[in-house]
Amino acid sequence: MTDLAAVKAALKTQAVETPSWAYGNSGTRFKVFTQAGVPRSPWEKLQDAAQVHAFTGVAPTVALHIPWDTVEDYTTLAKYAEERGVRLGAINSNTFQDDDYRLGSICHPDAAVRRKAVGHLLRCVDIMDATGSRDLKLWFADGTNYPGQDDVRARQDRLAEGLAEVYARLGHGQRMLLEYKLFEPAFYTTDVPDWGTAYAHCLKLGERARVVVDTGHHAPGTNIEFIVATLLREGRLGGFDFNSRFYADDDLMVGAADPFQLFRIMYEVVRGGGLTPEVAFMLDQCHNIEPKIPAVIRSVMNVQEATAKALLVDRDALAGAQAAGDVLGANAVLMDAYDTDVRPLLREVREEMGLAPDPLAAYRRSGWAERIVAERTGGEQAGWGA
Repeated sequence: MTDLAAVKAALKTQAVETPSWAYGNSGTRFKVFTQAGVPRSPWEKLQDAAQVHAFTGVAPTVALHIPWDTVEDYTTLAKYAEERGVRLGAINSNTFQDDDYRLGSICHPDAAVRRKAVGHLLRCVDIMDATGSRDLKLWFADGTNYPGQDDVRARQDRLAEGLAEVYARLGHGQRMLLEYKLFEPAFYTTDVPDWGTAYAHCLKLGERARVVVDTGHHAPGTNIEFIVATLLREGRLGGFDFNSRFYADDDLMVGAADPFQLFRIMYEVVRGGGLTPEVAFMLDQCHNIEPKIPAVIRSVMNVQEATAKALLVDRDALAGAQAAGDVLGANAVLMDAYDTDVRPLLREVREEMGLAPDPLAAYRRSGWAERIVAERTGGEQAGWGA
């Protein structure tokens, strides 16, 4: 039988990190659609992130992206966040939007470009020192478009050398989280294309190097929950970038495309003891046509619902069916949990936390959406451009 008190306790302590860039303007390679009230600075992004945490109760940290969130004084920014009830989380690097990185960054054939890229990563660690952030999150757009364009093995050597220098710079309690991506923008080879490549580099770097699983970064049909189970088993799952996709890396709201997959992933997290601060639950989404803050709130709620269902799995009954070779019985145990409507349970959890039972409805009533449209006039809205 499932201990509902334990389920509630786990849900109350779960934390989902929201990304600063989700609050800014974003889009596709064709067009970025602007919205009224979008933040014009990292400070205003933190204001919006604080609203998400205020109404969900489980989004206490905000990931920064450098240079999109560059400020003169990061210590002051961290204090500003804390004054609004949130903290600064992972520091995300950007080595893919500079003309020098046309042929790669940390894997570039030119040593001067590699030096520039590594220098940026080291600067990100400096920012971590100032903000108190634990995690440096790395994603590289490095790769090649044509056979023979560059030496594939040499690029791996350059990658390993650059990562080792940055890893050595990490301070006490700081971690390196290495992300992977099947393709884009490189179409022939990608230098960190899969979890195996990321895992191999992390093994050589040391215990504080972990793999990040972005749920949109896999080939169709990939069993993501197997990857999660394996990395948890090896103690190398650093965290998630939660999003959804239908075709490629669409960065849609998590759980929007395949909520059953999200449930399966979260079951392996629960099964593997991953509901701890050691595994960072982060959103990585771009809200192109939908309102920003409600989309982030909905995403956090989707993670909560998948987690609640995973926690409701009767693991004793499942183990019994598995041991007996009862294929259908074992599957039924999982499906019973997935088919459970956990919304009443989550409403109870929120009320016990002193929150409104429906975060989206509470946000709409708050008037924040109307306030930021009225107040954020003039200046340049935040976004990554296209």
